[in-house]
Amino acid sequence: MTRNQRDAAPNGGAGKAPVEATESETLAANGVADFLRSHPDFLARHPELLDVLTPPARDRGDGVLDLQQFMVERLRDELSEMAAARDALVATGRGNLSAQARVHKAILALLAARSFEHYIETLTTDVAVTLDLDIITIGVEQTNDNGSRTHTAGVCRLEPNMVDCLLGPRQVIALHADIAGDEAVFGAAAGLVRSEALIRLSISEATPVALLALGSRNAEHFQEGQGTELLSFLARVVESGIRGWLNLPT
Repeated sequence: MTRNQRDAAPNGGAGKAPVEATESETLAANGVADFLRSHPDFLARHPELLDVLTPPARDRGDGVLDLQQFMVERLRDELSEMAAARDALVATGRGNLSAQARVHKAILALLAARSFEHYIETLTTDVAVTLDLDIITIGVEQTNDNGSRTHTAGVCRLEPNMVDCLLGPRQVIALHADIAGDEAVFGAAAGLVRSEALIRLSISEATPVALLALGSRNAEHFQEGQGTELLSFLARVVESGIRGWLNLPT
């Protein structure tokens, strides 16, 4: 007996296929497919979507592995790493520009000082605020001929050879993170200091060795490996300003 055409099993008699998606999901997928067919350049205009799409695996059927999907995933990983490196570089650049602007503002404030006392006061107060620091001091090593000089606010008296002990012989600058501030350097504010930048000041042949000390309560504000060009430039400006106000030779 011949089977009626309308009684034939769907899908060539293989039985009903398993449902893989709801009707609404199927309609949505069909809508996306129709949209892409109508706009074949959509992905070309939105290439960022390729980073979130999963390419189909290609089955060659002959036991040979197709590396296309592996290569695409590797390229995506490399693009992600490059994007992260780019973002880090941009953030570093912006941070450097901000630091540069702060140092320039600090130097302009120093240039506006009206006297030597005002110069030291500006350095230890206004400049500290401008650079987002908690304390700035100047330390001067004591010698037999300067021990009785009048004390200037913001200037600490250091023991002989203390700068070499703090920095190391011939070392110009040192950055220290996660430390306890030295009272001999930062005075009563030492308890606030958790990181520091110490810079040797060579003011004049007629003066003892001095130290520019910058302290922060942020334990990682200063740390080894940071660039020191701006700090060194600030120190050279401070040296020049002190020489000028005290009329000292170079």
